[in-house]
Amino acid sequence: MNSTPTIAEWLVSYGNQAFEVVGVLAFALSGLIEAARKKLDLVGMAMVTALAAFGGGTLRDLLLNRRPFFWVENEFWLWAILGLCALALFFMRARHIELTERATQWPDALGLGIFAAGGTQIALDANMSPLIAVLMGVITAVFGGVLRDVVVNEIPRAFNDHQPYAVVAFAGGWVVVAANALNWSSFLAVGIGSLAIVSVRLAAMIFGWRLPTWRV
Repeated sequence: MNSTPTIAEWLVSYGNQAFEVVGVLAFALSGLIEAARKKLDLVGMAMVTALAAFGGGTLRDLLLNRRPFFWVENEFWLWAILGLCALALFFMRARHIELTERATQWPDALGLGIFAAGGTQIALDANMSPLIAVLMGVITAVFGGVLRDVVVNEIPRAFNDHQPYAVVAFAGGWVVVAANALNWSSFLAVGIGSLAIVSVRLAAMIFGWRLPTWRV
């Protein structure tokens, strides 16, 4: 009997891990840029980068009672964060890179999509209801950025930039739910959900879409 995995099985096994890698690195980069903008030292950069990369997934794992936490299970993430910060500290100084608030938003948008879709899928795999799963996806995607902004003494961007952010993550989570209802593979569900979220978030940034605000 042939036990060689099919392409579909390979994608499900390793594709979701690839999404996690891209999502963690994207949020880590957003935290790194924000820390560099605030001119933090290496310790500060590492803390802000780790909070952005791990904060949302850690809260999700706590709420879903998943142990060990995803970054504890994969210790190489800690070394990757430390190495990324050390390299960036010298590279950014040497290249005189101009760091702007908008530079933070591009990797943040990528992390938002992957973490929202991936968090939703993880909750669905844990037999959570669709609404709870979507909320877990939103928490996974948003909470790390909130911690990042709070630590650098900024009002969290998710709360005050008036552009679709958590709303996009919430809507994209339902794309993942729908894909699961159609019995699509988890890789495809996360991929399509991520693409939808990232596309809408980038469009909101480029075209300046705004949510309604309170008129006082």
